Amino acid sequence: MAHTAKSKLMDKIEQNKHLQLVWAGGHNLLTEWRPPSTSDRASLVFLHEGLGSISQWKDLPHSLGKKTGYGVLVYDRFGYGGSACLAAPHQRPNDFMQREASTTVPDLLNTFGIKQAILYGHSDGGTIALLAAAEGDTRILGVVSESAHLFVEPDSIDSIRSIRSQWETTDLRERLRRHHGDNVDGAFLGWSNLWLNPDFASFDVRGKLKNITCPVLAIQGTGDVYGTLAQVDAIKKSVSGNVETLILPDCGHSPHVEARTVVVDHVSKFLLTNLRH
Repeated sequence: MAHTAKSKLMDKIEQNKHLQLVWAGGHNLLTEWRPPSTSDRASLVFLHEGLGSISQWKDLPHSLGKKTGYGVLVYDRFGYGGSACLAAPHQRPNDFMQREASTTVPDLLNTFGIKQAILYGHSDGGTIALLAAAEGDTRILGVVSESAHLFVEPDSIDSIRSIRSQWETTDLRERLRRHHGDNVDGAFLGWSNLWLNPDFASFDVRGKLKNITCPVLAIQGTGDVYGTLAQVDAIKKSVSGNVETLILPDCGHSPHVEARTVVVDHVSKFLLTNLRH
């Protein structure tokens, strides 16, 4: 990390008592942690999408934490925002989501002493959340999976090719820089290089999810250009535990932004109905 970028990050951490750098999954990660209201309450752990970051969740984590009394942990995944950078040539291994599920997630639970967790993952983060629950960690009491990818769909690749063109021809890079700073190239190219790699076409985690016995809420918009309702059907067929679904008509890839009130209310109800705390 360049000296000026590191200085800005340190200033940011000093200004927000909830921010801190921790070591998890073999990397320094920027985290934002708000403990639960009481010691017997669970914590929500948010895993962002392939171009996401702490800031792009906006106030959703805080709102859900305040409404439920749950703790809230939000973090920039490796290569994003204020976390360690993904160096050139910005190529992630094909199994990076499985790696983050089996190492980063449990490391974070250990670091913050979280004994009861609900994972809320969006897009790639949703996939990681499901894979983490499939690892059998008994601390994970439930999963909210929003717009997750269990396998590669042709329409998804077409949409990623389109946004790659925008990266090359519009101001998309500068717009993403507001969230990722000097990590912007690694964030975007690490994501798009992976999904556009022909070797990644065989990505399919459906067979890994049968060990999930905790409750799952699968959220999907019918207008999502990165995934179809086939992904939700795959979750229902692959997971052994109870799966609830929230299908949002005319909603795109980010239901928590596009249909925020509906999502917050539904997630809150899911937590109250299915979980011990």
